[in-house]
Amino acid sequence: MSVKVFIDGSSGTTGLRIADRLAARPEIELLSISAEGRKDVHERAKVINSADLAFLCLPDAASKEVMPLLRPDVKVLDTSTAFRTDPAWDYGFPELNGQKEKIQRSYRVAVPGCYASGFISIARPLVELGLAPADFPFSCTGISGYSGGGKKMIAEYESPDRPAHSKLDAPKSYGLGLAHKHLPEMQKISGLARTPAFVPVVCDYYSGMQVLVPLDLKLAGTTAEAVAEGIANYYRDGATVKVHALNETLPENGLYSNAMAGSDRMELYMTVNAAGDQMMLVSLFDNLGKGSSGAAIQCMNLMLGLDEVAGLE
Repeated sequence: MSVKVFIDGSSGTTGLRIADRLAARPEIELLSISAEGRKDVHERAKVINSADLAFLCLPDAASKEVMPLLRPDVKVLDTSTAFRTDPAWDYGFPELNGQKEKIQRSYRVAVPGCYASGFISIARPLVELGLAPADFPFSCTGISGYSGGGKKMIAEYESPDRPAHSKLDAPKSYGLGLAHKHLPEMQKISGLARTPAFVPVVCDYYSGMQVLVPLDLKLAGTTAEAVAEGIANYYRDGATVKVHALNETLPENGLYSNAMAGSDRMELYMTVNAAGDQMMLVSLFDNLGKGSSGAAIQCMNLMLGLDEVAGLE
């Protein structure tokens, strides 16, 4: 028996990837809507209400507009920032402590932001396990391929009119006002008492992401060994998160941000300096995989009682 699924916003980067991947799954029946119907919120709501589960791959305002029109027994996965800190919604990161069970029971799940996924994968266990205080002054840097900027940025980077030598050749930092849209979920889901200082960087490659979080061990009041053991145990049963050993030899003496491109999984690396007082924790994943469509499909599987990793790469 097939499950009826509708993707509202199937023409965007995330919606297209979800649609392509679900089309290959025989247990999923993808519902469709006419081009005219897509322009009418009430018509879209009718289709959503006929589904078992719907993905909302929409801007924040459009997600907020359609939600009041939906039946409470229709399962909804929203990929915007609209509901990620809403207490009525569950956060779609199954590997966090207790979160898998919440998602399995939920009718409303907010898919995490890509940068937020990387930061939370590190900061949440540190705070939850008492390895860093909630008021620790966390900072992080996120490096992403240009697909993270959606259709407009993809078109800019891939334009046939792009000069041979362009400013786009170089990494670009942005969000320098320290007010990135992922910060509210980064703080809330990690259990932080203060907002982390976060700077994202976009680079001239299609997809893949790494988020780097430095940790002053003396200030945190812990040791590298305690951090490494705690995080390894925290994700021991995680379906899509792999934790590498402390100071494990890095491939090519470093980490390429596109190393996980095409994967729905996440890998965590931890290094410590010779003095044993500073660590670097790195979350490596695909912004379009674990940072977007892969996370959404993983949550869908759990909400529908399917194999958690079905359809994941």
